[in-house]
Amino acid sequence: MANKGQIGVTTENIFPVIKQFLYSDHEIFLRELVANAVDATQKMKALAASGDYKEELGELKVNIELDEKKKTLKIIDNGIGMTEEEVDKYINQIAFSSAGEFLEKYKDQIGSIIGHFGLGFYSAFMVAKKVTIETLSWKEGAKAVKWTCDGSPSYEMKEIEKADRGTVITLYLDDDAKEYAEKARIDALLQKYCKFMPVPIVFGKEQEWKDGKYVDTDKDKVINSVEPLWTKAPGELKEEDYMDFYRTLFPMNEEPLFYIHLNVDYPFNLTGILYFPKLKDRVAVERNKISLYCNQMFVTDHVDNIVPDFLTLLHGVIDSPDIPLNVSRSYLQSDASVKKISTYITKKVADRLESIFKEQRDQLEGKWDNLKLFIEYGMLSDEKFCERALKFALLKNTDGKYFSFEEYEKAVADKQTDKDKKKVYLYATNVQDQYAFIQAAKDKGYDVLLMDCELDAHYVNLLEQKLTDTRFARVDSDAVDNLIPKEDRVKLEMKEDERYDLENLFKAVMPEGNDYFVTGENLGADAAPILITQNEFMRRYREMSALGGGMNFYGSMPESYNVTVNMENPLVAKIWNAKLSYVKPQDELPAEAPSDASEEEKTKAREAREAVRKAHRADVEAFAKDNEILHQIVDLALLGSGMLKGKALSEFIARSQKVVSDAYLS
Repeated sequence: MANKGQIGVTTENIFPVIKQFLYSDHEIFLRELVANAVDATQKMKALAASGDYKEELGELKVNIELDEKKKTLKIIDNGIGMTEEEVDKYINQIAFSSAGEFLEKYKDQIGSIIGHFGLGFYSAFMVAKKVTIETLSWKEGAKAVKWTCDGSPSYEMKEIEKADRGTVITLYLDDDAKEYAEKARIDALLQKYCKFMPVPIVFGKEQEWKDGKYVDTDKDKVINSVEPLWTKAPGELKEEDYMDFYRTLFPMNEEPLFYIHLNVDYPFNLTGILYFPKLKDRVAVERNKISLYCNQMFVTDHVDNIVPDFLTLLHGVIDSPDIPLNVSRSYLQSDASVKKISTYITKKVADRLESIFKEQRDQLEGKWDNLKLFIEYGMLSDEKFCERALKFALLKNTDGKYFSFEEYEKAVADKQTDKDKKKVYLYATNVQDQYAFIQAAKDKGYDVLLMDCELDAHYVNLLEQKLTDTRFARVDSDAVDNLIPKEDRVKLEMKEDERYDLENLFKAVMPEGNDYFVTGENLGADAAPILITQNEFMRRYREMSALGGGMNFYGSMPESYNVTVNMENPLVAKIWNAKLSYVKPQDELPAEAPSDASEEEKTKAREAREAVRKAHRADVEAFAKDNEILHQIVDLALLGSGMLKGKALSEFIARSQKVVSDAYLS
């Protein structure tokens, strides 16, 4: 006789709550039901191991059966099953989980219990209009029962005939859940959530190609690997095993650089394998490639709260039963153990990199270009990792030679220490574009680092804080003698009106839209006539602003350049002398109005002085615009700095051709 009743819930109807709020993603119903079936199977193993069950276990597995026409989905296990009393206790009383008390009793025989047989089971009603449970307990003398519910608080339970131990859950799929009546959809969900569960999951049959089509064979299609690589001891595995597993996880990716096998059982349980991917194409850095598992059941690939931000660049898997999840297992709950796990993973990553540095230095150097973005990001975002990385991070110079920080300090200390006893690390961001500046530094016996990573503007700032008495200077940020000043510089003496003329002379032929600071210096007759550089401080902070460094003030400012005019260069001297002949000296400026003059008198005096200066400036600018040599040397400097483009570049080429033609045909 059927037993009817009301499901014990604290709200009038729990199902809308489950459907709309508890489980936001409907597809996880299959994960929950398979997890429960796996639990029941694992419990059966524990009973046999403890001696409580002495009969034959049979082939322990979970079968998934789909009838696309009838729109039914079955999850079948031959685990411990349930008695009528247990169905009433664990199903009719929602959220009362049997996992906890079972685990306590058999904690020595079973490694883990995945599911919470209660709310997890009721996720079935997100996609089903009716659910039945047919179950027979392992206990001697138990009778099979069938439980039926149509999604209301009412249920029906009755005795049935069932030959085999275990449970069959049948979902009669809702009209708005037709997608789950498709074989491809169920197969995809099983691959996603159940690929590494510890009990064989069977869905359909293996297929073979026959008579021009795929046909089923007699062999069960097992969709999961019950012993994934991370569950094995590192000592049992070879390099090839780790690479094969990576190809299983990411079949379309290039081979990784390195891997780390995580394996800890105190003070928390954590296993996993993390891989360092190649970061060559840095624009396309992939995140969310670490999958979180709970006892081999997939939970999420958003692990932001478990690992530090920089470690989300890694690929791989993490498995831990100690990571606290909310009841639907859809997101992490805040917990102190999460922080401990995060700290542990960071430490293991640092340990691995340091061991490679010490034992396989050549491998680290060979892969550094693909690794340095990750290292720099970690050092910038995680203080503890930064302190560790200072021991194994590398610097690479423009000749392709690698140094540790300690090695580089010793290599350049003698020649690259300035008058203030600070070591100056010169660096370039592009060897081709900055070749002339690099060569000038090398000619002085200086070494130049290559820092071409997107984060380097931030990174050199960090290193200046971490490395004692050290500063960084980009090799094209000043004249080579000014980059590492050995003694106080003697400034070139120029009168105010001379500085005024020099500034207006060169600004007249510079590209518009930028700020220019023109100064005259004596750099030697053989040095270039003009040097166009960017101030190290301003350029660096503009780059940091562009990367979202919270310095938008610098990013909104116009580009500024230092224009250093070598007054000892013969061409500059010729232009300067020609200017003196072409432009009359500034007439003596009208006197300023006395302090007791009226405002009108003061205004007239200012306007008279400005009119004289304006007229003189116009003469200087007119001379500049007509002077081909001035245009030529400025364009050469612009070309060397990558600033000569468009119309100006075309005019420079035409002018150069004329200069060459005049020189050879005159």
